[in-house]
Amino acid sequence: MQKDMMNDAAEMLEAAGLKNISTYNNHSTPGGAVHETGGVRMGRDPKTSMLNANNQLWTAKNVFVTDGASFASIACQNPSLTFMALTARAADFAVSELKRKNL
Repeated sequence: MQKDMMNDAAEMLEAAGLKNISTYNNHSTPGGAVHETGGVRMGRDPKTSMLNANNQLWTAKNVFVTDGASFASIACQNPSLTFMALTARAADFAVSELKRKNL
């Protein structure tokens, strides 16, 4: 599959008008560059999602999910900074809810 992807990418670049394209396959381990996501979708409605906008479970207010599980899908970009931002936001919300004795 890696060889096919490499060849397909070269074909797309050539079709776009690029010249002298050389490809390289570093034989990375399958799954080594994958950011797994999905499974605990974030949304606005508990009927169609498991998490609210603060990454808090609708059904268990003391549970927060701040990794890639809240994403329905993802592109090829590294999502680590987004995960960190979601975690910081969820932690800030959780602290404020704890102070209000809502958790």
